[in-house]
Amino acid sequence: MILEQYYLGCLAHASYLVGDEEAGVAAVVDPQRDVDGYLADAERLGLRIEHVILTHLHADFVAGHLELRDRVGAQIHLGARATVEYPFAPLADGGSLQLGAVRLEALETPGHSPESISLVLFREGEDAPHAVLTGDTLFVGDVGRPDLRAALGWTADELGGLLYDSLHEKLLPLPDETLVYPAHGAGSLCGRNLSSETVSTIGVQRRVNYALQPMTRERFIRAVTEDQPDSPAYFEHDAVLNAREHATLDEALDRELVPLSLDDALARTGAGAQLLDARSAADFAGAHLPGALNVGLDGSYATWAGTLLDPERPLVLVVEPGREREAATRLGRIGFDNVVGYLDGGMLAAEARPDLLERTERITGAALVEQLADPEPPLVVDVRAESERGGGAVEGSVGIPLTRLAERLEELPRDRALVVACSSGYRSSAAASLLQREGFGRVSDLVGGTGGLPVGLLG
Repeated sequence: MILEQYYLGCLAHASYLVGDEEAGVAAVVDPQRDVDGYLADAERLGLRIEHVILTHLHADFVAGHLELRDRVGAQIHLGARATVEYPFAPLADGGSLQLGAVRLEALETPGHSPESISLVLFREGEDAPHAVLTGDTLFVGDVGRPDLRAALGWTADELGGLLYDSLHEKLLPLPDETLVYPAHGAGSLCGRNLSSETVSTIGVQRRVNYALQPMTRERFIRAVTEDQPDSPAYFEHDAVLNAREHATLDEALDRELVPLSLDDALARTGAGAQLLDARSAADFAGAHLPGALNVGLDGSYATWAGTLLDPERPLVLVVEPGREREAATRLGRIGFDNVVGYLDGGMLAAEARPDLLERTERITGAALVEQLADPEPPLVVDVRAESERGGGAVEGSVGIPLTRLAERLEELPRDRALVVACSSGYRSSAAASLLQREGFGRVSDLVGGTGGLPVGLLG
């Protein structure tokens, strides 16, 4: 039996290659959109990928089901309740796929989404299940949030009730020793309390997972619907895209990886294209093109780009030379197929045009302490989540999470110096670039974030 987990840290996403080496047949469950890793491993193991299964229509990434269908002819499978544009073989409750000596049995487990399924894995000759692939129904330490399908007519309470039933009627009856393999780990916004562990057992989760403790259905619904983090704007876009026939990632990259001269890039942005600078915060602060938004590649790039940018508007990339494909691929993983090109040579292309360049002031924690003692101190704009501010914030600062900054600009004064802060300096650079783009004139980025401030400054 082959059961291989692939973990994509930047999206906290787990996918699986399941098969029988002797029979030479396999399935991929919840694949990422760039599928070369599965194909390479299947070839190495002598496996034919005949099936690709989505446990549900994911909201936080675009799956690679169409890529595997077109590359190797894999049959697409979804839960029987799914409604999509492309042909698929439905897996109803109790339905199964035989992969040589390995059998995958579907359990309908709605709650995170109405079409969600889990896959119980049996090995030939064994009555007890070996593992269950739970998608976004059950995580290690949490369960899938039920509030992401409001646009499709479902309320969080309705899906929360279905989730309670799915857990108690379908998953908790499995033997304690059954391995649990979810589709996400810590850092995913598909839940609130996910562990950094990416595998567990039903027995362990029965003991330690807060959502599986004895409680009424009503109390469970309250527990899984309250205080969920903001969901990025691209989640709805991705859930819809996963249900549609669309271009594969290779097709998208073929048309996107176009080198643009400085004049071409400026013409594109002048005509309404978005400008995404994916360099480090320090490099961006040193010099960047007007109107650029900074979301560094060396961080939660796709998540924040998806939060702050529009997937329907053209997008021009500025990256370090040699990282263009990486930048476009990671955007493609969340369905941003709107890249129209990249600045050829990166910022070196603008060396002869210093008149075009803008800079962002960066301020250290020590310098901020001094400035806060001035008669006219700067206003600290804290772009961390509300839960983070609960651990301490600069007195007098204004808290606006980065996810809400663009819609709350009117709350900030334009005639006062602003210092933008987060926990590390990654989000604050993005926020400072957004404020500069929107015409705020005196904006500084706190180097190292609040973690570098004196403890006494955080009340």
